[in-house]
Amino acid sequence: MWATLTVLSFLSLALLHLMPAIAAVRPELVTSLYQVKGTDPAFLLLQHRAALFAAVLVLCLWAAFDASVRPAGALVAAISMLSFLWIYAANGQPAGLRTIALADLSGLPALAWALWSAFRPEAAP
Repeated sequence: MWATLTVLSFLSLALLHLMPAIAAVRPELVTSLYQVKGTDPAFLLLQHRAALFAAVLVLCLWAAFDASVRPAGALVAAISMLSFLWIYAANGQPAGLRTIALADLSGLPALAWALWSAFRPEAAP
């Protein structure tokens, strides 16, 4: 049961990063997710950010099925989610990014389990 919960936690984290990752190949999602138009110089940075989300997604998928990758997957997902939430809060919780913040907040239980399962003493090789 615990192993299944760990797999589901990493799959949940991968799913959480799916929509922003798709924006790497579907640029119109950058506008719908972040309200940034294609003419804005920040658009290219956000599209590159989407490619980095794809890396997080792949690492979480890999971690779901390979225990040796779990520490890296959990750490990268934590950096992704917690850094956004911290920056979001530090900048007055902009209304346009509320949905993204709520999505990351909803993923915190899965992240907590992933971190615990990756770094608990029994998880050491």
